[in-house]
Amino acid sequence: MKKWNLDALYPSFESKEFQDSLILIEKLIEESTSYALKEFNDTSDALNKIKAFIVKSEELRSLLIRSFVFCSLTLATDAMNEEARKYLNKMQQLSSKTTLSSTKFSKWIPTIGNLDDLIDSDELLTEVKYYLNRINEGSKYLLSDAEEIIISKLTQTGSSAWGQLQSELTATLKVDYNGKEITLSEVRNLSSDKDPKVRKEAYIAELAAYPKVAQSVAYALNGVKGEVNTLCELRGFESALDQAVYQSRMDKSTLNALIESMREYLPHFHKYLKRKGELLGHKNGLPYYDIFAPMGESSKEFTIDEAMEYIFKNFRTFSPGLEDLARRAKDEEWIDFTPRPGKRGGAFCSNIHPIKQSRIMTNFSGSFSSVITLSHELGHAYHGDQIFNERVVNSTYTMPVAETASTFCETIVKNAALKDADKAEKITILEQSLKGSTQVVVDILSRFIFEGEVFDKRKTTPLNPRMLNEMMIKAQIEAYGDSLDPEYLMPYAWLNKSHYYRGGLSFYNFPYAFGLLFAKGIYAEFIKQGAPFVDKVNLLLRKTGQMSVEDVASLVGLDISSREFWDSSLDVIVKEIDLFLELTK
Repeated sequence: MKKWNLDALYPSFESKEFQDSLILIEKLIEESTSYALKEFNDTSDALNKIKAFIVKSEELRSLLIRSFVFCSLTLATDAMNEEARKYLNKMQQLSSKTTLSSTKFSKWIPTIGNLDDLIDSDELLTEVKYYLNRINEGSKYLLSDAEEIIISKLTQTGSSAWGQLQSELTATLKVDYNGKEITLSEVRNLSSDKDPKVRKEAYIAELAAYPKVAQSVAYALNGVKGEVNTLCELRGFESALDQAVYQSRMDKSTLNALIESMREYLPHFHKYLKRKGELLGHKNGLPYYDIFAPMGESSKEFTIDEAMEYIFKNFRTFSPGLEDLARRAKDEEWIDFTPRPGKRGGAFCSNIHPIKQSRIMTNFSGSFSSVITLSHELGHAYHGDQIFNERVVNSTYTMPVAETASTFCETIVKNAALKDADKAEKITILEQSLKGSTQVVVDILSRFIFEGEVFDKRKTTPLNPRMLNEMMIKAQIEAYGDSLDPEYLMPYAWLNKSHYYRGGLSFYNFPYAFGLLFAKGIYAEFIKQGAPFVDKVNLLLRKTGQMSVEDVASLVGLDISSREFWDSSLDVIVKEIDLFLELTK
């Protein structure tokens, strides 16, 4: 039960089911391409052409998702699996072959003069109205058919390959720790060990391991960011950040309001970090190796079963549906729990629309922090469970709202755990909550600052490990101020974070802050309204693939374009900080 089961996708790469899928995908791509070349030259019978293409696209997309996910999930827990790598490359090649038909469709849609009338006249088109309007709007960023095809093919050997390199190097990196070799995930898990000696030694061992792969991973980062800069310029985006905001379906003013609030509230987080440093016996600020140090008398270690039962009980405080989803994830073996050689670090959830299931990967260590990570990823699965009710073309949601359900589920677990806690347990739970909030506000801000500088400097020069380390330290100091010990920071924070290595997804940092604070606002409404609000949350999650983030928020009565909203959400965290400071006098 410690590993996930992928049989619902395919039995194996050699199976008839998987091999037949590859053949069918090839056939569907040929049919879609032929249809697009034949039909998208004029706007006659536009209504039926749109409907036919959407049906074809959904069938093809479902097969592509299922096959691609089988490859990527296999690689996530077995980085050296040659079959998985071979077929992942095959899936990427097949995916690139869909570029011509999708580009033709995207360029044809804006030529339809009465698109709005057509949408209003048909049930299917009305259902995919937002999808069609986004295509209409986004067509201005498309290049020629030939250029789009070339780009699609080159990214497979460009940013996609660089991202795979970072993943493989970090998954297989050997760390020398106390006379034995362990994985990077294992040594990073020791950052939350209750023994201060273990934490510091693990930090030193981690830092010593990074130079083995730093040059190679720096090349990967340069490759990804260089490609993004080039494509943004060609497509007409002012910057990678502007593209990220567009892809997030949000207004730049909303992001600006969020970042301004985060910056203004930094001093509150600094107080928490300094107090934690003092409590742990440090005089020059909190060293990085103690950021994740457990605190309080309740340093309980959880087995996997205990962690899941704890989550079930607390999810129940929101709704039976959320608890049922978590039980299903366990019973149907959706979760790959523990670290092992060849398994990538971190945690993620993959929502798989074609089979209406999810798969969750964690590197569970038994700490309360691991329980919170589990609840976070199960929140993603809950989001998936809601959006599985929608069509495939309406199921793609953006980065900011992607972190909403997950962070909401964290909040449920933390707040439920606080209710019956005594003083010592309150300190422990509060500290765990603040540790996570600090990562999502302060550390995310440092990463946002760092990535902006990387994109800017990459325009004029390649960035070597020394330069990247210096930039990361500078960004950490800007965000953390004097709350961290300047002698013990994390210069290699750029190397171990896979979010930086996605060519199609830049600035995968601010969505975490968005998700945390958005979830705080939603949770506050749930406390006010109770059980009737559950249906509103479910509606919000279902509609995330069909609205801008501002419109999604309006479904539950929230105005996220204002500083007032973000300030009010941060005030919730400030109350936790003040209580922590009071309890630890």
